[in-house]
Amino acid sequence: MQIEARLKRLGLVLPPAIVVPPKTRLPFSFVRVRGNRAYVSGHAPQTAEGTIAVPVGKVGRDVSLTQGYQAARLTALAVLGSLQRELGDLDRVTAWLRVFGMVNSAPGFVQQPAIINGFSDLILELWGPDAGAHARSAVGMAELPFNIPVEVEAEVEIAK
Repeated sequence: MQIEARLKRLGLVLPPAIVVPPKTRLPFSFVRVRGNRAYVSGHAPQTAEGTIAVPVGKVGRDVSLTQGYQAARLTALAVLGSLQRELGDLDRVTAWLRVFGMVNSAPGFVQQPAIINGFSDLILELWGPDAGAHARSAVGMAELPFNIPVEVEAEVEIAK
């Protein structure tokens, strides 16, 4: 359990499954395992209790660059929590393949890559430059669910 040990050394805690707002229906899997791949649905930044983290809103208007970066880092922890629940052990993730980062962007905001670096930096810190390296997109969106500032989905290679 090397990854969990690294998280502990960094003082980071994986959140429980997300607490969804009332009357919200989510008819999909947060992680879908097929063969040696795990496909991770879009995740939001979460608190250690599993609720949607604040601040919410558009990066570049309601959310600062620093807060957006931190939101992407919290989103990475949410993704890792889902992977841990599905796989039982984060060490089963042998490679990060693809990350798709979406930023709830104010008009004119063009620093989406700097925001999604919060996600990528944590993955690289935990898995290193080989297994942690990933293809990535960082795009701006007009809106995101629940007014979250960041949403990230991913694909990882796993050991059976």
